[in-house]
Amino acid sequence: MGDARSRFRQELVAYAAQCPEQAAPFLALLDDPQDPFRRERLAGHFTASCWLVDRTGTRVLLTHHRKLGLWLQLGGHADGDPDLARVALREAEEESGLSGLTLVPGIFDLDRHWIPDYRGVPAHWHYDVRYVVRAGVDEAFVVSPESLALAWRDIGELAQDANADASVRRMAGKWLAQRSAHPHRLQQA
Repeated sequence: MGDARSRFRQELVAYAAQCPEQAAPFLALLDDPQDPFRRERLAGHFTASCWLVDRTGTRVLLTHHRKLGLWLQLGGHADGDPDLARVALREAEEESGLSGLTLVPGIFDLDRHWIPDYRGVPAHWHYDVRYVVRAGVDEAFVVSPESLALAWRDIGELAQDANADASVRRMAGKWLAQRSAHPHRLQQA
């Protein structure tokens, strides 16, 4: 467990070099003596999600989230696991039913957002750590009980969609900028 936590800290520090204001609250939470990887920590806890792109890198798989009623990226609670990259990949597999997924190393995005109270769970903060996950050849997803629906969305259109969640639009813009700057690095092998 200590190695996974150390690797996560290194990822956060590397991300902070590019976006210090975004990473600062995440680094502070990581140093909290109360386990920030457990959902029972209602002052706020880490979650992990994925920007699940198709092989061409032009579409992303989004879920119509059952609890929040929004179109969002796939993801979930760490439940004590400090290897958030592994959590993001596991959530991608569980929530999409897709096999042959590949995790791209490194943090893609961070987002701290408020979760309203729901069925007896008080409102709290999610410190969501987002990773890129690439789909393989099979793109035939299966809708899990956590979703109302799943859909592949064109990333260019999503970046311009005023009705999309602000953090999803931000990730779409970030993805498009990275593809423009490093087209070969983000290509599927």
